[in-house]
Amino acid sequence: MEIDTGNTAWLLVSTALVLLMTPGLALFYGGLNRSKGVLNMMMMSFSSIGLVSILWLFYGFTVAFGEGGKFWGDLGQYLGTKTFVGESDLWGETGIPLYVFIAFQMMFAVITVALISGALSDRTKFAGWLVFAFGWATLVYFPVAHMVWGGGLIGKNIGALDFAGGTAVHINAGAAALALVLVLGKRVGWPRESAKPHNVPLVALGAGLLWFGWFGFNAGSELTADGVTALAFVNTQVATAAALLGWIVVEWVRDGKPTLVGASSGAVAGLVAITPACAFITPAASVLLGLVAGAVCALAVGLKYRFGYDDSLDVVGVHFVGGWIGCLWIGLFGTASVSSLVTSDGLLVGGNAALLGKQALGALIVTVYSFAIAYALGFVIDKTIGFRVSAEAEIEGIDVAEHAESAYDLSPTTGSSGGAFAMAGIGAARPAPEPTGAASEPAEPVSEKVAG
Repeated sequence: MEIDTGNTAWLLVSTALVLLMTPGLALFYGGLNRSKGVLNMMMMSFSSIGLVSILWLFYGFTVAFGEGGKFWGDLGQYLGTKTFVGESDLWGETGIPLYVFIAFQMMFAVITVALISGALSDRTKFAGWLVFAFGWATLVYFPVAHMVWGGGLIGKNIGALDFAGGTAVHINAGAAALALVLVLGKRVGWPRESAKPHNVPLVALGAGLLWFGWFGFNAGSELTADGVTALAFVNTQVATAAALLGWIVVEWVRDGKPTLVGASSGAVAGLVAITPACAFITPAASVLLGLVAGAVCALAVGLKYRFGYDDSLDVVGVHFVGGWIGCLWIGLFGTASVSSLVTSDGLLVGGNAALLGKQALGALIVTVYSFAIAYALGFVIDKTIGFRVSAEAEIEGIDVAEHAESAYDLSPTTGSSGGAFAMAGIGAARPAPEPTGAASEPAEPVSEKVAG
């Protein structure tokens, strides 16, 4: 079989788009964070690119996609010490060089690890994060990718569908995030002290880059340029647009005003929800999915106040909840009319609950497995090298404590003009209204927030 240059070019572009998503995530998370911890937050995303890329090359890909059993692929089949440049080194029937597929899936591994970091902001030791990222990628993401996409338990034996990562990426990362916030505990002063996003334009820029890159994430997962690719592309757009609207409607009703943070968060919720379903449902069902995901995730971010877990940037409320919604949506609206992989139409399309049961079981397995291993890893790290910075470092600012740098130099400039402006009060920062949305408290009486 010869290399298909069209498919190869499309997947190379998609790979670059997915890589861009992690810096986009760093900007999104960084803007949502407090100013004294923005660099630490962004460092966790950028360090994931460095660490996970190397792990994926040497053994991650062969664990995930090597031929093997229900849980692990062949540990030596695609080991990073081998070379794959021959005419026979193509992936499947798509005419794509193996290295291109390795690189494409590498970016999925990178961003899945980075997603977890949003729940841990303002209190996590960078060294502890790196150790966790190494362990979780090795023990959780790589085998889960095999179970879902590599011919393992969830995809092959159970028959659950996940086109681009609802279970393997979002539920997986969301369950791990929940486990780690339970290990780390609450930030100093939370929820009494406000932790509003410090830079809303940065949030919107990050969300825009995520939205742009997500077309490679979803449409690229077809591995070819065909009709399914086009369907996934359109479904990604309309579901995200609908989720943006769904989130700000909830904000408008609940808080009295829609916000840019809410619009950005709603877009991300829609991207998450459509990820597993984008090639298995119609565009109309995608719009409905987006509306539901945007509204439900907007409400779900408030659960942390009700149950008392400090998920700093709402990874659980957006990625875990949104991932579950998207996975179950396949069981409700999946149809063989758009994909031959759907062997029986969903409950609300064909009246068959079999697919819904498979989707729920697959999502549940990933939830339990990821949560359990993440909690164990976090507990061990906390009891050995330590996972949380001191209270003093947290209060003064984790950027300086962990990285000896700060995002914003607010000291007065030297020189006559700087001093004159400062003395005159020109350009003095004015207090800005506090936005609402992801990573912000819902509009509740103060007494309820503290009690919750």
